[in-house]
Amino acid sequence: MNVIDVTPRPAAYVGAVRFLQSRLMSILGVLFILTAMKWGTLLFVVHQYETVIITRFGKIIRTIAAPGLKMKLPVIDKVQRFDKRILAWDGPPTECPTKDKLYIIVDCFARWRISDPSLYYNRLNDERSALSRLDDILGSETRTAVASHDLVEIIRVTKGRKPLRDEELEKSGTVLPSSIPEIEFGRGEIEGQITQRTRQKIADFGIELLDERFKRSKYNPAVAEKIVERMSSERHQIAAKFRSEGRGEAANISGQKESDVASISSTATKIALETEGKADAEAAAIYTAAFNSPDAQELYSFLRSLQVMRAAFEHDTTAVISTNSDLGRMLKSMAEATAPAKPSH
Repeated sequence: MNVIDVTPRPAAYVGAVRFLQSRLMSILGVLFILTAMKWGTLLFVVHQYETVIITRFGKIIRTIAAPGLKMKLPVIDKVQRFDKRILAWDGPPTECPTKDKLYIIVDCFARWRISDPSLYYNRLNDERSALSRLDDILGSETRTAVASHDLVEIIRVTKGRKPLRDEELEKSGTVLPSSIPEIEFGRGEIEGQITQRTRQKIADFGIELLDERFKRSKYNPAVAEKIVERMSSERHQIAAKFRSEGRGEAANISGQKESDVASISSTATKIALETEGKADAEAAAIYTAAFNSPDAQELYSFLRSLQVMRAAFEHDTTAVISTNSDLGRMLKSMAEATAPAKPSH
């Protein structure tokens, strides 16, 4: 059973319903919905650090460098963003020979920026392609520059450098190289040459190269090991020479010491003997002066006799002595001197 509402409504309400159901309102509603869904394709933001190129079907229609909120046509317009800041290039280590036939590994880095976004987009399109092109060009120019100069030119920076001198080494006869090879260009000028040549080649790509620098230069590991061994061998030779000279100097000092000791000992012995001889002579002179008088001579003879008697009769000794001998007469006189006096009658 169908129920039909026949309740009368105001004319304004009926008019509003008819307007909402009209075809124009339907089209506006569809556009509103599409705009709401595609808001990101209609508006976009340009930052301070970037340049934006708007392309339509792959063709550049405008370039925007000023930051802010911008508009484009949805779907058909594409936004290409390019960084205005200074960008870095860090190339892979490259092994290359120098002019003096020494193989080294050179590691470089560079700073670059996009100078012409339109040309950059047409030739390279993105940063990955730009870095690849820089790898080729900078790598080639670096190898060419290294191959055109000696190793000392790649390593050295300053000209007219004076070597340090070690006076002790010079005195010992072990003199290290007294001069450093002079350089004509130096590392800084070689880096400048690489930068100038690369700028000319990458200008057609909308890129400006600010500078290029050697980050590190080193020998090939196999060659470096041999060089270290050679340097170690040279140091060992110098050390062995020092040790040999030290042992020789020690032997000279030891020999000189023994010679000095023998000379001093001989001189001291000579002086001691001379002093002893002089003392003996003076003692003999004193003895001679003391025993030169008759009384002194008699006293001396008496003392010597006493010494002989003491030595002869030290133990129980029996001796037969003539009374006419000196010793007999001495004993007889001593006995008479020590005998008690006879009483007088």
